[in-house]
This record gives sequence, structure tokens and C-alpha cells, in this order.
Amino acid sequence: MTTIGLIRHGVTEWNDLGKAQGISDIPLNKLGRKQAKKIGDRLLDEGQWDVMISSDLSRAIETAQIIGGKINLSIRHYEKRIREIDCGEIEGTTEETRQEKWGSNWREIDLGMESFESAGKRGIEFLEEIVHTYTGKRILVVSHGALIGLTLQQLLPTMFESTYIDNTSLTLLHNTNREWDCTLYNCIKHLIWA
Repeated sequence: MTTIGLIRHGVTEWNDLGKAQGISDIPLNKLGRKQAKKIGDRLLDEGQWDVMISSDLSRAIETAQIIGGKINLSIRHYEKRIREIDCGEIEGTTEETRQEKWGSNWREIDLGMESFESAGKRGIEFLEEIVHTYTGKRILVVSHGALIGLTLQQLLPTMFESTYIDNTSLTLLHNTNREWDCTLYNCIKHLIWA
């Protein structure tokens, strides 16, 4: 069995402001760094991890580096396929700004956003590749909320019609004989009990 721990990066200033980040390279804020330390402390008590892979965006990299410092594991490589969905023209805007600029039906306008299907597909391609490359290992993947959610929806559609992924939450996927299962979803007990 191969185990994959999916972790969303810590909070950023744009998260706090309700701005769409997409592929904009926004760093963690003070709270985001604190959250990353807490998930790192939690992972110390949850078994040995063999490999850690991070999105190539700085908020994910910094989260992974903080976690790695806690569990003594370096980032194996930085992966562009698990970066956040490209939000096109809405990056850096809030819902209020989008409605002012494009109207309440802004989602129906082509604003250069990557399709949900495309984002989920690249997430699944990445997961399939790492299961093949690291069969039988325990792999931590630090990525982004929409990418993780869209991947789960396409990977296990009967389990996930919709998803919401909290910052520094842990979701556990298992692959046995090419079959996927999710045994933990969006768990933030390290933030609640700390």
C-alpha cells in the first residue's frame, strides 16, 4: 500500500483578504508559518514519512520546509503540476471586486481561468506517477486548496461531490493494487487542539 498525505499550504495575506491567489506567488504570513509548525508537530507523532514533494509556489515551499524541519525530511522535488489552479484575470481580486468589475455572473465569462477538469486531471496524473515511482512508500504532498479538492472530486467522485480544503489540513489517500481510498479528509485537529 502507498500512502499519500495531501497538505494545503498555510495561510497567506491574500487568504485573509479573500483574494483569489491562483498561480500568483504569494508568501505565507505569520499565521501561515505558525500553522505549518503545528502540522509539522502533528506529523512527528503519526509515523515515518519517506518522501516530501511540494508545489513550486513559495507558499507551498515554505510550508513544506517548515514541516520538513520538524520531521527531518527534505523536499524531494518541486512540482509544477500541483500548483494552484490558474485563476486568469481574477487573480488578486475579491468576490466583491469581481462583481463590481464583471457583474454577478462573472463565472460565466471567459476570464482566462484554467478549467476545473484540467486542474483535476493534472492532479490525478501527478498522483498516478508518484504511486508508480514510490510504490509502498509514505509520501507527503504540499499543494493548494482548489487543486487538492478538484483532484479528489475526479479521483473519487462518489465520495467527493464537492470539497473544501482548510489551510494546513491533512487528507490521507491510500493506493493498493491501483485502487484509491481516502481514510482522512481535511483534518485540522492540530489547529483546533493546539
